[in-house]
Amino acid sequence: MNTYVVGDVQGCATELERLLDAVRFCPGQDQLILLGDLINRGPRSVDTLRLARSLGDSCRALLGNHDLSVLARLSMADHGRPLNATAQEIAAAPDGEVLRDWLRNLPLAIDHPQALMIHAGLPPQWTRADALRLASEVETALRGPDHATFLHQMYGDEPDIWRESLDGYERLRFITNCLTRLRYCRPDGQLVLSEKLSPAQTARHGEEPLIPWFALAGRASAAQRILFGHWSTLGRVYWPEYRVWGLDTGCVWGGRLSALHLETWRLIQAPSDGHKKPGAG
Repeated sequence: MNTYVVGDVQGCATELERLLDAVRFCPGQDQLILLGDLINRGPRSVDTLRLARSLGDSCRALLGNHDLSVLARLSMADHGRPLNATAQEIAAAPDGEVLRDWLRNLPLAIDHPQALMIHAGLPPQWTRADALRLASEVETALRGPDHATFLHQMYGDEPDIWRESLDGYERLRFITNCLTRLRYCRPDGQLVLSEKLSPAQTARHGEEPLIPWFALAGRASAAQRILFGHWSTLGRVYWPEYRVWGLDTGCVWGGRLSALHLETWRLIQAPSDGHKKPGAG
């Protein structure tokens, strides 16, 4: 069996098809793992969901921040709020409700024998076991009858320091922000959710230091190999000193769609058709 872990697709179904063709992906024998942000920004979000779902057990996928945002938009539309383009596309599809429910039931973390897989990051206090345990709390909320309320409550940057005593929607919001939005922390472990630049660009600002979540001293998950997406400006894919792979290589921005072959740790990339310009939203 071949296992391919792929970074953010963001609705670029053509590039995903191109990548699967390049590796001669064989459903039923091989496995595809998508690290979140399956949809939004790119031109074929519905097709991306259909492709991933059609692979059945040969595909595992995570929820990213863009996936959650579209789910929230769809939930708000149930109460008369306007939809963005991707949510409109899903709502108008004949299988839109099926795709929406499939997406909502995806996990926020995957415990694979080779690595922990997440979309964004971990705060320094969490172990691998913590990440899986806490991800399951959000998954339960998303799969439950009151999921619309959670989707309305998940927005916001507070709280920004982990405490096990956090409860209710504050706790769920913190967990969601880490697993789907986090790039940087301050030296004390405080989350910084607004900064999107690369570590090299951020260092030139000369302000209070921001540290990539995976480089923070004393990180409880430091002994674990971690695969993630989310950070297209990171500048590197592999950071051996931290045992992390960042597989979002900016496909939707004209970069490449990247797959890591777990059996050999070989990187395979497919070129992008360049659907968005940086800063275009």
